[in-house]
Amino acid sequence: MKAPKEMLKTLLGELPGTAEIYWLLRQGQYSGGHFSLRRLQKYLPQLLAQTMPFAQAASPGRQVFIFATLHYWIEHAALLGLALTGQGHRVTLAYLPYADWRKPLNRFDLRRRDMYTLSILRLAELLLKPLSLLQAQPVKALPSSLQSLIDQVTVFDTQYTLQIEDVNPLMGIYRLRRERNNFAACTTFGYFQAHRADVVIVPNGMILEFGAIYEVARHLGIPVVSYEFGDQANRVWMAQESQIVRHETDDLWESRRPLPLSKVQREWLEKLLKGRQNTTPDSTFARLYPQFADVQGGKRVRAVLGLDSRPVVLLPTNVLGDSLTLGRQVFTATMTEWITRLVHYFVNHPEVQLVVRIHPGEVISRGPSIREEIEKVVPELPEHIHFVNPKDPINTYDLLEIADLGLVYTTTTGLEMATRGIPVIIGGKTHYRNRGFTIDPNSWDEYFASLDRVLADLPGHRLTPEQLGLAWNYAYRFFREYPRPFPWHLACYWDDLRERPMEYVLSAEGQAQYASTFRQMAGEPMDWSAIE
Repeated sequence: MKAPKEMLKTLLGELPGTAEIYWLLRQGQYSGGHFSLRRLQKYLPQLLAQTMPFAQAASPGRQVFIFATLHYWIEHAALLGLALTGQGHRVTLAYLPYADWRKPLNRFDLRRRDMYTLSILRLAELLLKPLSLLQAQPVKALPSSLQSLIDQVTVFDTQYTLQIEDVNPLMGIYRLRRERNNFAACTTFGYFQAHRADVVIVPNGMILEFGAIYEVARHLGIPVVSYEFGDQANRVWMAQESQIVRHETDDLWESRRPLPLSKVQREWLEKLLKGRQNTTPDSTFARLYPQFADVQGGKRVRAVLGLDSRPVVLLPTNVLGDSLTLGRQVFTATMTEWITRLVHYFVNHPEVQLVVRIHPGEVISRGPSIREEIEKVVPELPEHIHFVNPKDPINTYDLLEIADLGLVYTTTTGLEMATRGIPVIIGGKTHYRNRGFTIDPNSWDEYFASLDRVLADLPGHRLTPEQLGLAWNYAYRFFREYPRPFPWHLACYWDDLRERPMEYVLSAEGQAQYASTFRQMAGEPMDWSAIE
């Protein structure tokens, strides 16, 4: 039952003008807990002063519509929008002022937060057009084909939020996400009918309101760009007409595969892969998944886990509900089914040792652990099956050193294993599937036949020199060329802004680094053959 204060806010939120009067009485003072734009407010005058001369001198560009929700994405979208304005584009920055996609918010507080957000974004009104979707006119209903896509976004949201795979539409989070996604879709659908953009830019493109607006743009035939941030500093993942989290690299690979790696490129990749083994990031990285031990060597990890001389099969897991796993089924019903059936298989294969490396990212997850899901199905495991838990003081890369075979769903660890010559069998739809250096079954029968064949001759299935060359070539293209240069990483954008201020980014020197990225963000077709 709601507390009296919440009940009052719910009632006031439905009355016209109440939140606005409260805002005026408070003289624009806002205390919004986790939803704070104070740093954007602090830096805006400086950002506007630096952007204005470039915007005035630029040739007229395109009509760009950027959407963001959650305070950090709104702040980041404002930086992106100003950078595009400085290059001549006319930018509408649309937003929904939510602080948390998981929790309901009474309309009174939502309207107060909306006025707070708008009051700050209006400081940039000479260069950006702020648009509150709360104040836009929604259509009453969506076309049925589009509604089905919005419902799929809601399923992904529920899986992502609860970190589960089985979704019940009666779940509270499902109902909340469906309401919010439908609202975002209906308002943007109505807005685009009256104000068609040349390009729509959204983070992620698969989940939350980002996914809903992505689907609306695609349905209406408006070019759409989605973007996300990986672990590398000064880089952004970006996709045109696809959801960036799917990492659709076909065009990149078709263009770059014929090019052999130079010595310099090989050395760059060696350095990157070595850096990913560290417990803390160096300047190459904005963030790394946690490792709770430094690299200690394969001999040490064998002793810690009690492994003997039998071959080692490594199964590094994904995090349940991670957006990089959603909708990635090839022949399995769920990722959990894939893992549990594999563990069942290895119960009857004591001639090898299976090591299940639970993803270190589970230390910050909200849902069940993959280990819990396995133990529901196989409660007692034999001595030749071992778990490495997220916080265990074992570095994943020590496990790669001793692995004879890798079994992966979509984790990039499989790509790193291939660069070491380790045979890898893939269970999900990952970006490096069918690139010529992995084993890629399309059914359970094919999967288990491949597994039987490889286990019968592990040394004979080490990657050939040709396959190893493909693995290194693809890894370089994915890690180096697929993420595009970008000045402000989401994990540290205010620190990045101090190092690379707007005036630098828009200068001739900055544009030499970032101009192609911003042009492609604004809808210029990507040409992978033109990468230097």
